[in-house]
Amino acid sequence: MYKEPMSHSSPSYSLAFIGAGYVGLVSGTCLAEIGHKVILVDNNEAKINKLKDGHIPIYEPGLEDLVKKNVAAGRLTFTTSLAKAVKESTVIFIAVNTPPQANGRADLSYVAGAAREIAEAADTYKVVVDKSTVPVKTGERVQQTIKQYNKHNIDFDVVSNPEFLREGSAIDDFMNPDRIVVGVENERAAKIMREIYAPVKAPFIETNINSAELIKHASNSFLAMKISFANALAKICELSNANIDQVTYGMGLDKRIGKSFLNAGIGYGGSCFPKDVSAFITIAEDLGYKFDLLKEVEIINTEMRELFIQKIEQALWVTKGKTIAVWGLAFKADTDDMRNAPSITIIERLHKDGAIIQAYDPEARHTAKEVLGDKVEYMSSKEAALKGADALVILTEWEEFKNPNWEVVRKSLNNPIVIDGRNMFDPKEMEKRGFVYHSVGRG
Repeated sequence: MYKEPMSHSSPSYSLAFIGAGYVGLVSGTCLAEIGHKVILVDNNEAKINKLKDGHIPIYEPGLEDLVKKNVAAGRLTFTTSLAKAVKESTVIFIAVNTPPQANGRADLSYVAGAAREIAEAADTYKVVVDKSTVPVKTGERVQQTIKQYNKHNIDFDVVSNPEFLREGSAIDDFMNPDRIVVGVENERAAKIMREIYAPVKAPFIETNINSAELIKHASNSFLAMKISFANALAKICELSNANIDQVTYGMGLDKRIGKSFLNAGIGYGGSCFPKDVSAFITIAEDLGYKFDLLKEVEIINTEMRELFIQKIEQALWVTKGKTIAVWGLAFKADTDDMRNAPSITIIERLHKDGAIIQAYDPEARHTAKEVLGDKVEYMSSKEAALKGADALVILTEWEEFKNPNWEVVRKSLNNPIVIDGRNMFDPKEMEKRGFVYHSVGRG
């Protein structure tokens, strides 16, 4: 859990974050919390006005209170003027979006645009930090861009400082990280970055810029690979009447493997893993290496959604005209993020096949509606979603789903069928409660 940082004697800095999205808002707020003065800049005027009014555009536990606290303390401000933010700051973090293109490559136009505007506005020494997830060698391109448009001929340094935030626990991840990675090319920039992060007690890893950029993509791709391995193993368990929970538990006790990210289910989603795996494949290809291992990771992840749809079809025999209760829409618990959520593929297929979907999610109702539209009837509670349904399908592992009133569930459903994409419950216990229970990889 996040704890307020202890007082410290390290110098405070004036920092700017270009991009008030997920990474910029969380990281900037946390750096304000540890004592720095932070300006968040975004060209979306409506978003900045909402932030000024105290409205947070994303759901992240604890973030709203932390933003309000640091705004009140005068350490956190918002603006649409990039030039103003650059002039008032010593260190400028580029935290803009790097969305995937059709070919899998990251779209770096926002990064390039930010670098150019920084160069044109800066009139004193600046440290320019790539916080966005970017391909290796992006730092070199940022440096070239700043040199090209450096109107005032200022001195500057470029740094890579990748983020490792998990949606749903981002504040704790920032304040209590496994490591802080900083790619630098000289001691001057390294010293500034050490001082910025001094209150955060974690291993401080200094590398060259290219290595820091690779660490981010390599880390996320490796975690995605563990998930896909567990899901491929789950299919083998079903074919051999083994239990994936027992297999991965036995594996995870090996310290060389570890138990995290070995949970079988409906695959990974969100804004990071799908984008970063795809980008890393193209990064490797551009460098002359075919990363076929990661291609298979993507294939397995897609297959898990298809296999889960088959489970639903097998459990109901015919889905056309059936009413299906869905618990969970967000790609994971404790977020309202619907980007690449497995629920999208699953619900769109069920709707296409003629099923009626009654869905409930504690936070993602509005973001889901933007994606799924009228394919879903959005319910106000998990109990409301059950009324008159022919089965319950679980797609997100929200805490409030872990201990439902099973008597209410059974009486609300037309048939006591539960199809669990997150393996939240024990099959034997569910059988004792009178349910026909389907999960992933448990024989």
